[in-house]
Amino acid sequence: MTEKSVPASPLVPYDDREGVIWYDGALVPWREAKIHVLSHGLHYASCVFEGLRIYDGRPFKLTEHSERLAQSARYLGFELPLSVEALDRAVLETVKAQGITDGYIRPLAWRGSEMMGVAAQKTRIHVAIAVWEWGHYFKDRLRGIRLKVSEWRRPAPDTAPVKSKAAGLYMICTLSKHKAEQAGFDDELMLDWRGRVAEATGANIFLAIDGRLHTPAPDCFLDGITRRTVIALARGQGIELIERAIMPHELERADEVFLTGTAAEVTPVREIEGRHFQVGPLTRALIEAYDKEVRKA
Repeated sequence: MTEKSVPASPLVPYDDREGVIWYDGALVPWREAKIHVLSHGLHYASCVFEGLRIYDGRPFKLTEHSERLAQSARYLGFELPLSVEALDRAVLETVKAQGITDGYIRPLAWRGSEMMGVAAQKTRIHVAIAVWEWGHYFKDRLRGIRLKVSEWRRPAPDTAPVKSKAAGLYMICTLSKHKAEQAGFDDELMLDWRGRVAEATGANIFLAIDGRLHTPAPDCFLDGITRRTVIALARGQGIELIERAIMPHELERADEVFLTGTAAEVTPVREIEGRHFQVGPLTRALIEAYDKEVRKA
């Protein structure tokens, strides 16, 4: 396997780029896709989003992502103003207009500015879709990344809409990832409110122990689409996979650890705060299988 490098470049603000963005039913110039500062989604996090990749010009698992966006909106108490089928068409229209072969798609939906306060049931629901070129999330993906353990924990299901991909749930992820980077790590491992292993800041986690794969049961965090894809690939290769509660001390027993997610794809972990892991045969097999799956015609 070979890894493509992403050349370093100065930061280009995401609001100052070329192209178009699908916004409330029409393609508009990129720089004109704006919201008002008094939008409810900005003040009260009444916003849901998706992230999916384009491989060889094809969005991977498009309908699954569109369905999850619609379900996330329902968890936050609103309906998208278009069907899943229409959302799929809008994504494909935007991809074509942008001319992106390999990249990233960000659909999102949020409450508008008609009401400003906690209650905002009469606000308009807006939808936008942006597409851009994007390389690997972690620059040392195949070498393996380093994690530290976050001081923030994933919330209990009765304290937040944990099954939604809602903007507000990512606040503690940003705080955690910033702290990791400031300490020289790549990301943080998040535990749940019970102290169990949950996930990284934007990816699910798998452990290889004695030739079997173990992954936390997703009862308070997203059951990722990439996670489900990798589970199916593992089982298709005859790898035994167990979904269960995993405690932090079990990391000592793991030979391999890897993350999965739209951004992360399949990324090995080589260290979690002094615990070291190999980029071993199960991880390598699933990286190869996943990389083939996403480009399958």
